Amino acid sequence: MEHKVKTITAGCRVELDMIDRDGQRERLCVVIVPAEAADFVHGYLGINTPLAHAIIGEQAGEVIPYLKGDIQAIEIIEVTKEAQLPSEDAAKRRAEEMKKTLKEVQNTSAMLFASSFSGKWGDYDPNSIPREDESKASNHDQ
Repeated sequence: MEHKVKTITAGCRVELDMIDRDGQRERLCVVIVPAEAADFVHGYLGINTPLAHAIIGEQAGEVIPYLKGDIQAIEIIEVTKEAQLPSEDAAKRRAEEMKKTLKEVQNTSAMLFASSFSGKWGDYDPNSIPREDESKASNHDQ
């Protein structure tokens, strides 16, 4: 069960309105967590981020200046103590996702190069680039 707290600290769930130059509002709910547990996609904001720095120590009802992109201010709607914190393996999951994404980018770059390159000894075959599932299978065979 959540209970309201007065001041934003690590471990708090914060409901915010991000206010742009035109006065338009976008609601954002985050839980302030240690940097290694941050997972913004799932609503966990690292304590070392600029947004966390701007709101730590503030209270519900306050409107504070926050100049990032087209955002001009933040209104703090509600602050509660969060009962559910992220799992301990958030940093590991994030590192695995980054590794997977990097591999996908490298494969895409190789495919683009292979499909556009023509040399005096012949063309590259884009289909000769090993896929992720093929390379795993060959590693298991060894």
